Amino acid sequence: MDWALLFFVFLNVVAAMSGGYFTPGEWYEALEKPSWQPPKWAFPVVWSVLYLLNAIAGWMIWMKTGFAGGGFLALLVYVSSLVLNAAWSGIFFGMRRMQLALWEAGALWLSVALQVFLFWQIESFAGLILLPYLVWVTIAFWLNRTMLKLNPSFA
Repeated sequence: MDWALLFFVFLNVVAAMSGGYFTPGEWYEALEKPSWQPPKWAFPVVWSVLYLLNAIAGWMIWMKTGFAGGGFLALLVYVSSLVLNAAWSGIFFGMRRMQLALWEAGALWLSVALQVFLFWQIESFAGLILLPYLVWVTIAFWLNRTMLKLNPSFA
C-alpha cells in the first residue's frame, strides 16, 4: 500500500467535501442559467475524475522530488489550489456571493495554470493529466461570469 498516494487522495477528498456540504439548492435552481451549462449529472462525475487525476499528479511530483528541486513550490501551489477549489463552493453556494466567487474562480484558474506549469517542469505527465482540470476550471469561471451577468442582483 502506498501511503503517499492515499494521502494525496485524502487531500482531494477533503477539498471535494466542500462541494458536498455547500450544495446548489433552491436558490441556485431559481437563477437564470446559460443554455450551454453542463447538465447536473456532469458536475459530480467530472469533479470525481479531476480530483483523482489531481491526486495522482500530486503523488507523482512527491515521488519524483518530494520537497527538493522545485517540489516544495509545486506542492505549495498544489495545496493552495485545493484550498481555493474548496472555498469556491462556500462562497458561491454558501454565501451566495457570485461576484466574490468569480474573483475566487479567477484565483483558482491562475493557481491551477501555475500548478500545471510547475508540475510539467518536474514530470511532464503530471502536468499533462492536469490539463482537463484547467479546462474544467475555465468552464466554471465562464459559467460563474455568465450567471452573474444573467442575475445582476447578485453583483
